Amino acid sequence: MSASRTVRRIAATALAAGSVVAVVAMPASADSDHGHGHGRHQSYANVVLGDIQYDSPGRDDWSNQSLNREWVEVTNTGRRAVNLRGWSLTDRSGNLYRFDDLRLAGRATVRVHTGRGYDTRRDVYQDSRDYIWSNYADKATLRDDRGRTVDTHSWGYRR
Repeated sequence: MSASRTVRRIAATALAAGSVVAVVAMPASADSDHGHGHGRHQSYANVVLGDIQYDSPGRDDWSNQSLNREWVEVTNTGRRAVNLRGWSLTDRSGNLYRFDDLRLAGRATVRVHTGRGYDTRRDVYQDSRDYIWSNYADKATLRDDRGRTVDTHSWGYRR
C-alpha cells in the first residue's frame, strides 16, 4: 500500500471517529422532548437570569413599594417562546417563587418582584411581606419544571 493511500485511510478514519464523538458529545436534552411544543426540543439554554436588584433603593421601610424595588430578571435570549409554568426561583435561604402559566416570548424579560402586585407578561410578584434577597451575600437559582438548575447568580462573600 502506498504512503498516500495510508494517509488517506488514516484521515478518513479520524474524520469518521470525529463524527461519532461529535454526535455523542451533543447534550442529552437535544434528543428529548420536555413537554413543550409539538415534539420539538425546547432549548432552555436561552433562559438566563438577568439583572438583579437585591438591595431595594432608598430606605428599607417594608412598604410594598420598597419591596417591589427588589427584583430579579429572567430573560429568554432565544427567538422561541418558553413556557415557565412550574419553573422556580429560589434564594440561598430557601425562599421559593414558582411561576404560574407564563409564556416568556423570545428575546423578552420578566421581572420577578418581591412584594405584591398583579402579574403581567413583563412583571410578576412573589407576594412577600418581607425582603427576600440579602444585600450582603445570596444566590439566585432558576430551575425548570423538572427541578434542573437552568442558571444561578451569586453575590457577596458566600459564593
